[in-house]
Amino acid sequence: MKVARHFAAPRRWMPVFLGLVLSICTVAVQARPTAQAQNLPTLSVTELPREGQETYQLIRKGGPFPYEKDGTVFGNRERFLPREARGFYREYTVRTPGVKHRGARRIVCGGPVPREPQTCYYTQDHYASFRMIVEKP
Repeated sequence: MKVARHFAAPRRWMPVFLGLVLSICTVAVQARPTAQAQNLPTLSVTELPREGQETYQLIRKGGPFPYEKDGTVFGNRERFLPREARGFYREYTVRTPGVKHRGARRIVCGGPVPREPQTCYYTQDHYASFRMIVEKP
């Protein structure tokens, strides 16, 4: 009977312990603060790869876009971009030569009118990093 009592206490504290561990893990993986998102490096439209320049022009024209997912809402869950209301950002595929799927390159633009974006960002590594696109160098 002593053995049963010996293991009863750890069983009672296990949910509390697991809750504490999960709370610590959640804090550890929180997205970066918005202040860091606003210090992104820039690149001019002419510095984009040729395919990126083509995608940027299609965005300004309102399409047509070659990929079904182009123009869909970008959630910005990692908060690499400045925080905005859901639906503000939209993503567009930048074609990667030699790749049969969408690849990792994207342009993400934000604003109430998709063909007149307030701001656009380029990522070549599937949202791991961004550079703000500026019209003039």
